[in-house]
Amino acid sequence: MSDWKFTKIEERGPVAVVRFDRGEALNAFNEPLVRELTDVAHSFYDRHDIHAVVLTGTTKAFSAGADLKERYGGAGFAAQRDRSQLGRRLCRAWEEMPQITVAAIEGLAVGAGVALAISCDWRTMGRGAYLYVPEVKIGLTLQWQAIPRLISLVGPARAKRIIVLCEKMPAEQAFDWGLVDALADDGQAVTEALKLAEAAAAMPPEIVTMSKQAVNATANALLHATSFMDSDVSLLVRDAEPARRAREAFAKGKK
Repeated sequence: MSDWKFTKIEERGPVAVVRFDRGEALNAFNEPLVRELTDVAHSFYDRHDIHAVVLTGTTKAFSAGADLKERYGGAGFAAQRDRSQLGRRLCRAWEEMPQITVAAIEGLAVGAGVALAISCDWRTMGRGAYLYVPEVKIGLTLQWQAIPRLISLVGPARAKRIIVLCEKMPAEQAFDWGLVDALADDGQAVTEALKLAEAAAAMPPEIVTMSKQAVNATANALLHATSFMDSDVSLLVRDAEPARRAREAFAKGKK
């Protein structure tokens, strides 16, 4: 097993629990964390002894989203494009794992944190936790191929409400809308996720993998075609005047 900087992996027979903790900024995703979690996902691809994987952050936060303090000033456009697509590679790595994956959310999942969570097969959530997709409010577009995944889960009207109105969504609402598959008392999201993971791991693993791939192939048939340029769109609009004004207003509102 590799030594990871931000990630600890606990194996419980055929089930693995992956905990990531950046140690600051409520688990906001910077480039090193994104790259590591992508590699962690890939490390399970040929682990035929592991049949289900639980992904979780800390008891305070699944993730506060992309680290907006991270800047790529001076990088050429090709390098900027490559970095902007790291998130989609992360989400696809977790989505395409042969194992059943369950995201366990405590505290909050914001923006990119939501995008990663909905890339997993199932989600559990502490009752006091919430989801938040604030990209439009801060002058950005939602990327990491999250839009088609949201539409698949909640339908177009609710996806628009989540994306456009930037409302904080409590756990009960997330459960009612089908974004979350099970609720738990705060601090018990991993325990609830393990119930699902262990139930899946008890099934014939090869059949589970083929069934998962069949469902994903159908549900995600147009995923890439409809979102292959979402990171390019984000690069295009992030420095536009409306985007700058939105970020300035958001920053003032937080003071």
